[in-house]
Parts: sequence; C-alpha cells; structure tokens
Amino acid sequence: MFWAHRYLLPAALACVLGGAASTFAQSSQETIESVLPRVVKIFGAGGLKNLESYGSGFLVSPEGHIVTVWSHVLDTDQLSVVLDDGRRFDAELLGAEPTLELAVLKIDAERLPFFDLSEVAEAGPGTRVLAFSNVFQVAVGDEPVSVVHGVIAATGTLSARRGRYDVAYDGPVYVVDAVTNNSGAAGGVLTTWDGRLLGMIGRQLRNSESNTWINYAVPLTELTTTIQQIRTGDFSRHRDDESFERPRNFTAADFGIVLVPDVVQRTPAYIDAVLRGSPAESVGLLPDDLVVFANDRLVPSCKKLDAELGRLEPTDDLRLVVRRGGALVTVTLTAPREIPDR
Repeated sequence: MFWAHRYLLPAALACVLGGAASTFAQSSQETIESVLPRVVKIFGAGGLKNLESYGSGFLVSPEGHIVTVWSHVLDTDQLSVVLDDGRRFDAELLGAEPTLELAVLKIDAERLPFFDLSEVAEAGPGTRVLAFSNVFQVAVGDEPVSVVHGVIAATGTLSARRGRYDVAYDGPVYVVDAVTNNSGAAGGVLTTWDGRLLGMIGRQLRNSESNTWINYAVPLTELTTTIQQIRTGDFSRHRDDESFERPRNFTAADFGIVLVPDVVQRTPAYIDAVLRGSPAESVGLLPDDLVVFANDRLVPSCKKLDAELGRLEPTDDLRLVVRRGGALVTVTLTAPREIPDR
C-alpha cells in the first residue's frame, strides 16, 4: 500500500520495485494526472460526536454532476464541493438511493473533466488498482487528494454493519488489498492501472461475521442506471412532484412519533419523543433520532416528513432511516389499517 500526492507516488514505487519501477511509475503517473481532476472534495454536515464533515466524490458529466456516498455529510443546506484546481461551489443534492449507498450532487459549472459512465470497466481478483479520495481531509483547496495502490483481493457480496446496525446495501463489491476505507474516503473512486473507472469507495464498515474492517468499493456497473435516472429526473422516488399536495392520510403521531416543534422554515426532523406502546417504540426509535430518509426520499425538514407520511395508504410500509449518533439506523413500520378521522 502507498499513500501519495501528485508527483510522490512514482518515487515511492521506485524504492520498492527496483528495475520494474520505471514502467510502473510512468503508467501510474499518467493515470494519476488523468484521474485527479475528476475527483472532488465534499464538505458538509458533521464535526460533532466524531462525525467527519468531509467526504469525496467524482464528476460524471461536464456540467457538474457528482457521484458520492449518501451519508450524514449531505444532511445540510451548506453543502460545498471543491474541485482539483481549488474552485469552490455550492452543491445541490439531486437525489439518493440509500439501498445502493448512492447520492448524486450538482454544481453550477461547465466543461469539467469527468468519468464517462458508458465506459465503466469490470475487473477480477488480482487486478492492480488505484484508489483516489480525500481521506483524512488531506486536501481542502487545490491540493491533490490521496492515492492508494493495491489489488482486488476478491469479489463477492457485501455483508457488513456500522456500529450495531446492518447496512442497507448487500450487493456485489470489490474487496481491496489496501487500506482504502477511512474517514473522508467514502465516495472516492477505484480505477484500473490505466485509469478506467471500476467502483465507488464505500463507507467505513465492519464484516458482519468477523467484525473486521472492510476495504471495498461498489462496482459502478451496479450504480450507473440509477445515476443516469437521477441526472435526468427519471428517478421518481426522489422527485418533488404534485403528489405532495395530496390530502394527508397519516401523521407522525399515528406511528407514535412526536417531532420537535416546527419553528423555522426547515426544522430538521428530530424525534422529540416516542409514545409508549406505539409502533415507533416497537421498532426501537428513540428521542433525538434524526429522520434522514422516509421510503427512500430525502427528509430535509419536519414539513417534508409530514408530507411523506401524508401520502401513505393504509397498510403501506414506512421505511425510515434515522441518524443516531454516528450510526445510520433503518426501521420499517406499517401504516394503520384505516385513515384516522381528523
């Protein structure tokens, strides 16, 4: 494994590989110079209770569409993106798919270097790879992000957890023989030796069975369809449409949830209390939980959660993702059999 910045990786490799270093260094340097401008630094929510307020992402269009991991970092109105050349932009969260650990952002920029999603590669065990990310916030301006060299040790299905809780994504992953998944690395990219896009670096997770840390990336082949749908507005579960104007069928109280007072325009959807004997208590919701997603829709405020609950029909499932300390917890409730009289 090697940690490096621009111009440093070839020198480090030369010390290790001896006579083979020249070709190795030249090809890696060309890849690094090509990939770095497509990787961005993301700054948002966090900074409390050991939650980092930074992450990584990568450009997938010349118009500023950015792919990253969905996480607490995106839970803010002050989301910003810093490009490789140091330019800083406000970012908009276009949509997210928590079951894929995926989010798509947009900045107001043009003619940017980007990864062409029609040219995503696949690879198997033994493939030498490079991982690019803003791990440990090594870059805040025009400094290059970090580069890690390793190999794909295995491919398989993710079985992992964060804290005591299983994560939503359980699909294919590349398991990497290198320390790629540390604070700030999530949302970075895994590429082949010649710079072809392979995967998105995931969050810090432990194996559900062995309790060991996992260094992995989600193959882009699992994400490209959803990314394109979010970019074009065809991902209907994450669009703000007229369905929010329908009469409210249910409220938080119908599930035993008492939200904090809605006193400002975008009051975060914190749970103030959970009623004894309620569905919310039965699934383990707690006071101070912050509702982040409801049925895979982003919940930026109490009003948005209220709208989501209002659209439920009797016996519909309600899948909530809440932030509790440093963990993201997923619970599923069922709407009442009948719409209450108001």
